[in-house]
Amino acid sequence: VQLQASGGGLVQTGGSLRLSCAASGRTFSGYAVGWFRQAPGKEREFVASINWGAGNTLYADSVKGRFTISRDKAKNAVYLEMDSLNPEDTAVYYCASRIVGRSIWEYWGQGTQVTVSS
Repeated sequence: VQLQASGGGLVQTGGSLRLSCAASGRTFSGYAVGWFRQAPGKEREFVASINWGAGNTLYADSVKGRFTISRDKAKNAVYLEMDSLNPEDTAVYYCASRIVGRSIWEYWGQGTQVTVSS
């Protein structure tokens, strides 16, 4: 499975961005898809995830109420809608996928830069 993340950019504090994660090679069926981020000098951290089949979602506390993860089965894509962005959200965002029931995120996209200016 190859993942392609896109949609990053530069936005002002309080602004919004929507990230996309598309898969090639197979569908997301049977997988969970997640978003992670890594800021300069920090470890990569979990942001949100969605179970492709059931649609249940999970969010990091730091983004609850501001970010929304969703899926489009017709497009075989997962989105991360990010609202009320602040400079602490600045990072490279990665999408990843894992087989449902397993703990290892096996497939990773290349990352997309999100920069929030103050």
